[in-house]
Formats: sequence, C-alpha cells, structure tokens
Amino acid sequence: MTTSPTAEAAVAYLLTPEAIRERAGAVLAAGLADELAHFTIDLSRLAEAADFVAAITRERYPDLKVPLHSRWRHFDVGGVERLAELERLLARLPVDERVRAKLDLTVVSVLLDAGAGPDWRYVEADTGEQYARSEGLAVASFRMFVGGFFSADAAAPARVDASALLTITDDDLADALQVSRPDSLAGLSGRAELLRQLGGALQQAPELFGKHEPRPGRVLDALRERSRAGRVEAADVLRAVLTGLGPIWPGRIALGGVNLGDVWRHPAAGGTGDGAGLVPLHKLSQWLTYSLIEPLIDAGLVVGGLDRLTALAEYRNGGLLVDTGVLTPRDPVVLDAVHDPDDEVIVEWRALTVALLDRLAPLVRERLGARDLSLASILEGGTWAAGRRLADERRGGAAPIRIESDGTVM
Repeated sequence: MTTSPTAEAAVAYLLTPEAIRERAGAVLAAGLADELAHFTIDLSRLAEAADFVAAITRERYPDLKVPLHSRWRHFDVGGVERLAELERLLARLPVDERVRAKLDLTVVSVLLDAGAGPDWRYVEADTGEQYARSEGLAVASFRMFVGGFFSADAAAPARVDASALLTITDDDLADALQVSRPDSLAGLSGRAELLRQLGGALQQAPELFGKHEPRPGRVLDALRERSRAGRVEAADVLRAVLTGLGPIWPGRIALGGVNLGDVWRHPAAGGTGDGAGLVPLHKLSQWLTYSLIEPLIDAGLVVGGLDRLTALAEYRNGGLLVDTGVLTPRDPVVLDAVHDPDDEVIVEWRALTVALLDRLAPLVRERLGARDLSLASILEGGTWAAGRRLADERRGGAAPIRIESDGTVM
C-alpha cells in the first residue's frame, strides 16, 4: 500500500510528544468550556491534588532527589537487591553488551506491565515473597529474563531474542507468570500475543534491532549512530520505539497502512486532514522510553529534552484526578461499568489526564521548592504513587474507573 503525502505527514505528527500534548490539550479546552460528554473539570481541586502529591513525594524521597519514573524503580521491590544480582550476572560482559541486556529486560518488562487486575499474585521462588500488580509483573519478568525465558541461547540466558519470542505460547506465559486460572491476570492472551508480535517487529526493523538474531538491545547501536556528539533527544528515543514497535499493537487505528498504536478517536481532538479527530497517547511507549533512558546513560549517551515527553495516560494518574475531584463523571454509572479501551469516556479520561498533569506539575514544584524537578520525576515522586495510595485507601487498590484490559493499554 502506498502512503499518501498527507497521510504520511499525519502519521509523522501523531508519533510525536507534541501531538500528544496538543490533542490532549484540545480535549481539556473543550472540558473547560463545559463541552465534554463524560467529565466535568474543577481546576480549583488541583491545589488539593498538588498538596497530596507533594506530601507523598516528600514521604518517599525526603531529600527530593527523585529519580525518573521508570521500570527500574520496581525491580528491587521488597528490599531484594535484584539489580545487584543482574550486575553480577552480566559482570563479565563488555559495557555495551551489559547495556544491551538491560535494554532487552526493559522492553519485555514494560510490555508485560499493563494493568494486572486485583486478583493476580506472583510468588518469587528465591525469596518466597508474594507480589502483585506492577511490582509483581516486574519481579516475574525479571525472573523470566535471568532464567532464559526470552533467550534463544541456553548459554546466554539474560537476553531477548526475536526467535525465542516468536515461539512463546499463551500456556508458556501463564506458567511463567503463575496464572492459576484464565481470568486471574487481565489480558493474558493479549500479553502473549504482544510478545510474539514483538519478535516479528524485531525481525522487520534490522536498522533498529540488528540483522542477525535481532533483539531490543540493539537499539543502543542505532541510537548511538544517530546521536550528535553523544547526545540523543528523548523524542528521538520515543520515535524509535513507536516506529520499531508500532506493528505489535493489536486491532488499532491505521493510517496510510501504518498501525498508529495507542491512538484513539475523540470528537474534541481537533486537527485537520487525515489525522483529524485522533488523540495519540502512547502510554506504554512513553513508559518504555522513560525506562530506556538510564541504560542508555550507562552506555555513555546523553539524553536531552526529557520534558518534551508527557505524563502517562494510565489509571493511577487518571485515578488521582478522579479521587481528588478534579475530574467528575457526568453520569455516576461510569464508575460502576467496565469499559473498553476505545470507549469515548476512556479516551476522554486518558486525554484529560495528560493535559491536567501538565497543569499539576508546576503546582507540585512550587510546594516542594524544586523548580527544576522534571515531569518524569513528578510522575515517580509523585502522581503515580499518590493515585495508588488513594486507590488502596478507597477501593482496595482498584481504579475508580474500570477498563477491560487487553494487556496493552493502561
């Protein structure tokens, strides 16, 4: 299929953080004009939300040395030094190969990280400890990685190879994640399919992932080649993620033959031409981009322009806004129903989350006296933890608005 010039330009735009911010901002503008179908917005409640986020941030990081919001925060959950274990496992490898392994781990762990649901648990054999939700998926994916689940080479277990990914079955993944019954982990089949699709995508993009036994970690070499004096922009890392992994997303909107991924229709999105009415959110891709930054820095690259990326349109950040009264569903039934990812109410909620966290961030910086705190650190400090705290207190950890997860969204 030939992509028209107008479609090609629309796709290029929709794969940028600027498009996420602008289209989410258009939805917020409609909300502030009281023109949205599903939510009302009370900006006066942002102050209360900022107070709470600042308090949670000081509690978790008293010195205000807040790291980036990243998958790497989860691997040492429970006080177990798994990252030190990983360093020992990789110690004999050259620096670049150690970084490639860390990038491999990051990609599969993030792709397995969509909401687990309230029922799933993972028991770590090495410690006997039980973990749930995002941290449980982090521990599980870490153990799968070091155990060779994703490797095609038994002599080199700590890697992710395209050929190994292509052979993963739903049952393989269920066993590895200790899924006791089909409905205990949301979106199990979707996650397995995502891993298989990842294997295919790696093979389809040798310029990013290598020609011989493609693997995610080879993106280091591609980004280094494209860097200028050792500097790469965060938006360029995101673009590599979006273009290289775009084919993995299931059943999404395509434009000019290009699968757009986490992009959805909303009547308030605005725009003109082929991309009109579309809201890009790219939650997992931005979460992955944030998580790739530390390994890339370990390889000697400088990653600039971090604040061009946006907040993540997921249920902890969005739940914070609902639970603090910044967002209120017009119809209370929204809080009781289970919604599909493409339902207009979910697209609206997620877009408003991105736009409103841009307004919340400066209020949090002001309360902390930390003007230079990045948005990524505010998410970590931060909004995600505050959203989870409120969810734990009010609903035993469940989000205020429920989504039928396919393992690839939220």
